[in-house]
Amino acid sequence: MSFIGEVVLSASVELLIKKLASQGLELFTRHKKSKADFFKWKGMLEMIQAVLADAEDRQTREKPVKMWLDNLQNLAYDVQDVLDEPETEALRRELLLQEPAAADQPSSSANTSKFRKLIPTCCTNFSPRSIQFESKMVSKIKGITDRLQDITTAQKGLLDSKILISVGKSRDVGQRLPTTSLVTEAKVYGREKEMEEIIELLLNDDLRADDGFSVISINGMGGVGKTTLAQLVYNDDRVQRHYEIKAWTCVSEDFDVSRVTKSILNSIAKDQSNNDDDLNLLQEKLKKQLSGKKFLLVLDDVWNENYRRWSELSCPFGAGAAGSKIVVTTRNLVVAERMGADPVYQLKELSDDDCLFVLTQISLGARDFNRHQSLKEVGEQIVIKCGGLPLAAKTLGGLLRGRDDPRDWELVLKTDIWNLRDSDILPALRVSYHFLPSQLKQCFAYCSLFPKDYEFQDEEIILLWTAEGFLDQEYNGRKMEDLGREFVRELHSRSLFQQSSYDASRFVMHDLINDLARWAAGEICFRMEDTLAGENRQKFSESLRHFSYICGEYDGEKRLKSICDVEHLRTFLPMELSHFDENYLAWSVLQMLLNHLPRLRVFSLCGYRNIFNLPNEIGNLKHLRCLNLSSTSIQILPESINSLYNLHTILLEDCWKLKKLCKDMGNLTKLRHLRNSDADELEEMPKGFGKLTCLLTLGRFVVGKDSGSGLRELKSLAHLQGKLKISKLENVKDVGDASKAQLNNKVNLEALSLEWSARSERCEFENVLSMLKPHRDVQELTITGYGGTTFPIWLGDSSFSKLARLEFEGCGKCTSLPSVGQLPFLKELDISGMDGVVSVGSEFYGNSCSVPFPSLEALSFSDMTEWEEWIPCGAGQEVDEVFPKL
Repeated sequence: MSFIGEVVLSASVELLIKKLASQGLELFTRHKKSKADFFKWKGMLEMIQAVLADAEDRQTREKPVKMWLDNLQNLAYDVQDVLDEPETEALRRELLLQEPAAADQPSSSANTSKFRKLIPTCCTNFSPRSIQFESKMVSKIKGITDRLQDITTAQKGLLDSKILISVGKSRDVGQRLPTTSLVTEAKVYGREKEMEEIIELLLNDDLRADDGFSVISINGMGGVGKTTLAQLVYNDDRVQRHYEIKAWTCVSEDFDVSRVTKSILNSIAKDQSNNDDDLNLLQEKLKKQLSGKKFLLVLDDVWNENYRRWSELSCPFGAGAAGSKIVVTTRNLVVAERMGADPVYQLKELSDDDCLFVLTQISLGARDFNRHQSLKEVGEQIVIKCGGLPLAAKTLGGLLRGRDDPRDWELVLKTDIWNLRDSDILPALRVSYHFLPSQLKQCFAYCSLFPKDYEFQDEEIILLWTAEGFLDQEYNGRKMEDLGREFVRELHSRSLFQQSSYDASRFVMHDLINDLARWAAGEICFRMEDTLAGENRQKFSESLRHFSYICGEYDGEKRLKSICDVEHLRTFLPMELSHFDENYLAWSVLQMLLNHLPRLRVFSLCGYRNIFNLPNEIGNLKHLRCLNLSSTSIQILPESINSLYNLHTILLEDCWKLKKLCKDMGNLTKLRHLRNSDADELEEMPKGFGKLTCLLTLGRFVVGKDSGSGLRELKSLAHLQGKLKISKLENVKDVGDASKAQLNNKVNLEALSLEWSARSERCEFENVLSMLKPHRDVQELTITGYGGTTFPIWLGDSSFSKLARLEFEGCGKCTSLPSVGQLPFLKELDISGMDGVVSVGSEFYGNSCSVPFPSLEALSFSDMTEWEEWIPCGAGQEVDEVFPKL
C-alpha cells in the first residue's frame, strides 16, 4: 500500500499566526531584528493561508503542490517548536521572580532567595543563561525566516491567492453538534436472512466434528459487515440461552497462541489468566473451564494460515460438551480451510436498496427519500459508488449527516477523489476523509498510531490530541477537553470511530478505517508493529514526527536505537496489546531517548515494569506536554520534572510502588491532569501543590505529616472534576486545614473518597469529617477507616440530590449507622467493618422521612461482628414501604 497521505495545514497555520501575537514573544521586543522577523513571519503565513484551501484540494492531483505542502508542513512543525521556546523562557523568568530557587537552580541559601526577590524584572534578562538563550534564538529565527522566504517564493506561480469555498470543508466542527441520533449498531440492514441462517447453525447440536466442536466461518471482503453480523448473532437471546459459556476474542493479524489463549481465558474467567505466560498452564486452566460444558467462541478477524498454530490453540476446545461451536470471521478462505470450517458462510455485498437504507438512515434519519425528493437522484448515484459495502455507506452517511442541501450531496458525488487509484484505500472512505474539517483531519490521522483492533477511551486520545496542540483553538471559551470530546463524538457520528462491543466506554477503528488513517498521516506518523523490527536498522523519513510501536517482551537498542536519530520527533508511544504481558525496556535505550529527542511532546513508558526510576535528563524535554509512566515500577519522580514548565499531563495509574513525587511541583503551573489513583504507597503530596490552579483531574491527594502539603492546598484547586481520593487523613493536625480545603466548592467533583489509613490519638476524626462536606452535586461518596463514633449531620442531608452510591468501610468505632434514609436518589449502599454497631434502629432511616430509602436498589452489609438486632422503621410498615425499590 502506498501511504502518500494528505497534508492538512489550515488549522496549524491559523494557530501559528495567533501565536505570533502572544505575550511570550515580548521577550524579544528589545531585539529589533527579531521583532521585525516575527512581523515578517506573520505576513508570509497570512499569504500562505490565503492559498492553503486551494493547495490542499489540488495536492491529490498535482505532485508539485503536494511537495510544496510537504515542505510547508515540516516548516510549520519547526516554527511551532521555535515559538515554544520563548514562551517557555518567559514562564521560567516569571517563576524565577516568584520563587528563584525553584525556577532556576536549587539554592540552599534562604538569604540568597530573599535577595533575588528584590531584583527588578528587567534584570532577569541579563543573566548569563538568558543572554545565551537569546543568542541561540536569534540564529534559529534567521533559519526559519530564510525557509519561509523560500516557501513563499515557490508559492508564486504554483498557487493563486484564492479561497476554495466548500460547505463540507469549511464547516466549523467546534460550533456544531450532531442534529440526528446515531443508528444503533444492533440494527440489521439487509442481513436478516444471513443472521437467521447462522443462528440456525448455532442452535443445531448435530453439527459437530470428530474432536467435539465444530467451526463455522463467516468469510467476506473488508467492510462487508462480518464482525457486525457475528456480534448480532452472538448477542441474540436464543444463542445466549443455548450455551453455558460464551467468549469473544479479537485475534487480528498477530496470531500469538499464548496471547489468544490468555484472552479467551480472561473472557471466560478473569481471575484465572493473571500474568501467566506458560502456555501449558494457560491451556490446562482453559480446558478445566470448558470441560463438559457447551461453549460458543467467536474468533474475530483471523489472518493466520499456519495449521500448526491453529492446532496448538485448539487443544483445550475438545474438552467441551457436544454441540460446542467456534465462529471465525476472516477475509481469507485459506484460513477457513486450515481451521476445518464447515460450513464456510460467504457473506455477499449488500444490495443497492439495502445500502440506500443505511445511507438515508444515518444521513437523514429516514428510511428513504420520500421527504427529501431533491436528494433522491444524487443519493442513488452515491450508493452505487459504495459497492455494496455497509462500511462505505455508513461513513458516507456520517459525512452527509444533517445536510439536506443538494449542493452538498453533489459535491460529494462529483469530487475527483473517487477517481484516484494510487492506493488500496476504498474510494468511499477517502471521500469521507477528504470532506472532514481541517481540525478533525489532523486528529483522525494521528489515530494511525493505534494498532488495529486497539480499544481506547475518549480520555486517552483527547489527552494525546491536547499534548500535540490539536485542541489549542478557542471556541467560545470552552476547555480543550470539552472540544476533544466533541471531536470524538463527531468522528463517531461519521462512523470513523465505532463503539467497542466489549466495553461501551471504549472505541475502536475498523481495520479499513485504520488503513485510511495511516494513508492520511503519510510519513508524519509511523507505527512499528513487528516486535522484532529493528534487527535491521530502520530508516525513518525526515518528515516523521509521531512514532508508536507494539511493546515487545524485551525492547533493546537493536529495535529502538534508530528512532533516536529523529531529533525532531514529537511522540514516543509504546502500545500494549495485552495487559497480561511483562515488558522490559533497556536502560541504555531510555538514556538515548532522553539525550537525543529534545522536542518530544508525548513521552510514554507505559507498561515497562523494569522502570524503577527516571534519569535526571528527563528535564531536557522542555517541550514535553504529556508524560505517561502508568504500569511502571517507578518509585520516586526526579526533581528535574519540576522544570518541565509545559507539562499538561502526568499519568501514574497502576504505579503501585510510587512513594514520592518531586519535592516541589510549584513550577508546573500548566498541569491539568495528574492521574495517580492507584499509587497506594504514595507518602505525601509535594510542596507548592496549591499553585497547580489549572488542575482538572487528580486521582489521589495524600495528606503529609510535615513537609507534605496539607489539606488547605486543595482550596485553590477550584476546577477539580471527576474522581478524587483523599488519603492519610489521620495526618490532619489542624481542623482549620480541613475547612480551608473547601470541598463544598468543588462543583465538578463526581466521586469523593475520604480515607484514614491509620489510627491516631491526635486526630479529631469527627471535627475533620464535619468540615469535609462535598458539594451537593457529588454522585459517589466513600468513607474508609473513619475513627469517630458518630457521623456528621450533613451526611444524610436530602440536598445531596445526585448522590447515588455510598460506601462505608472499616469505620469500626462507630456505634450507630449513618442516617442516610432521606437521600432521595441513593441507589447503592455498602456498609462493612462497623464492628461497634450492635443495634440498627430509627436513626438509620432518617428523621421525619415518610418513605425511607425511596430509590435504594442495592444494600450490602458485611463484617458487622457485634450486630445483634435490627429494629424496623415504624410500627406497621412493611419492608417494601421502607425500601420500595430494593
